[in-house]
Amino acid sequence: MWSGPRNLSTAMMYSFGARGDCAVWDEPFYAAYLAATGIDHPMHEAIIAAHEVDASKIAARCAGPIPDAKPHFYMKHMPHHMIDGFPLDWAQDCVNVHLIRHPARVVASYGAKRDTVTDADIGFAAQAALFDNIGGFVIDSADIRANPAGLLAMLCDVIGLPFDPAMLSWPVGGHPADGVWAAHWYGAVHASNGFAHSEGPLPVLSGSAAALVDRALPHYERLSKHALKII
Repeated sequence: MWSGPRNLSTAMMYSFGARGDCAVWDEPFYAAYLAATGIDHPMHEAIIAAHEVDASKIAARCAGPIPDAKPHFYMKHMPHHMIDGFPLDWAQDCVNVHLIRHPARVVASYGAKRDTVTDADIGFAAQAALFDNIGGFVIDSADIRANPAGLLAMLCDVIGLPFDPAMLSWPVGGHPADGVWAAHWYGAVHASNGFAHSEGPLPVLSGSAAALVDRALPHYERLSKHALKII
């Protein structure tokens, strides 16, 4: 599952983690991305200290045996973590799904957690480029929130899994697979036990935030044309 930040991606990981047949992995390349780029993110040093930073080793684990001998492996990835030189060949043997969210909602949500937000931080261009490279299915977080059971059942069908109603809820308080960065980013989902209801109107942004949305919007709209829809 590929997505930018603030995209319902953690809730989706919890959803698949609630299945009895799925191992999950939370952003395997995040620490490697921070170590390689030197980008200053919240909890930068703690993330690098707690997680693998060798991209080749991470890629080998992505392609290797599934943890806990589970039949399926849900990996939560961010396209902008896959910088030049990081192996991506392992993804060719995976079912790839691209989770998208309107950039106005992403920028507003991300900006509440960091003082500055850049194009690279939210990863829309990287996600569009990745979709062009490896293909796969597209789902929109708004559609999931509007009809979790329907969209998850459709997604499971196209990727070849039986739908499991257990995917609609999870225990409050987080998941054992959470990365160390959960302490900064996952407060809302830790307080939840299922998918939130549909969101209201798009946030009204101005200045640099609005300009960032304008730059990201064409990438979102292009991917949105491929999104699974319940007719």
